[in-house]
Amino acid sequence: MRTLSSELGSLADHLSSEPRIYADANIPAGLVAFMRGRLHWDVLFVIEHDDLRRAPDAEHFRLARQLRRTLVTLDRDYLDDRRFPPADCAGVLVVSGPDERLLARLLSRLDRAFFRPHGRSLSRRVPPGIADSSGLPLEGRKLHVHPDWMEDRASR
Repeated sequence: MRTLSSELGSLADHLSSEPRIYADANIPAGLVAFMRGRLHWDVLFVIEHDDLRRAPDAEHFRLARQLRRTLVTLDRDYLDDRRFPPADCAGVLVVSGPDERLLARLLSRLDRAFFRPHGRSLSRRVPPGIADSSGLPLEGRKLHVHPDWMEDRASR
């Protein structure tokens, strides 16, 4: 059965070519500013919404899927597949790092690896009504990354 959220979610994919992110309450505001300003991600930051800032993790997980946004968090609880099944998500990025500077570098690598893998320009806009091919690159998957993430892959 089609729902209002499923219908609106696919429409949202057509309206913006930028990665659509759901940043939960434990993401630092400076990192959200980096995602918006430098990476040009479309970020819904729960701290900016009084009705969401104290919502439980399960509600954030559900809303991120409903709104067709990749959930970005520092909270490792989302790695529990029993509580948060990968098949039920629009994508979850659990990031780990000692400070905002390294987290920002990590997000830049994630941007290149998943959201703009073909070097798509940060300023490229998709005209209304034209589907963008990026969609939700992590839909149905979770990824736990740390500052050495790409270096680990390169050294193998």
